[in-house]
Amino acid sequence: MIKIIIKKQSSGRINSFEMTGHANFAEYGKDLVCAAASAVSFGAVNAIIALTGKTPEIQQGSDGGYLKVSFPETEENDHDTQLIVKAMIVSLQTIENDYGQHIKIILK
Repeated sequence: MIKIIIKKQSSGRINSFEMTGHANFAEYGKDLVCAAASAVSFGAVNAIIALTGKTPEIQQGSDGGYLKVSFPETEENDHDTQLIVKAMIVSLQTIENDYGQHIKIILK
């Protein structure tokens, strides 16, 4: 199962998200849940970099199955970054609604 832990501040600002595990929906290379979650999360990170000019802190596992992205607080407004991350969460929740046995989102 893919677990996605999203850490928020009491203000609602998202500090980070961490994805761990494998969906095990289908064999490697044919797992549409894994492909969808990867495309949504990496697409969001790439959009943040391309559209805001800011690069978040990114940690990846060497063999897949792990991604952690942190959004450090800055004095600058990070509204655009937050909006992209929230859009990512909506997309991941859509996947979770259809494939909840293979992907779980946890808000903290």
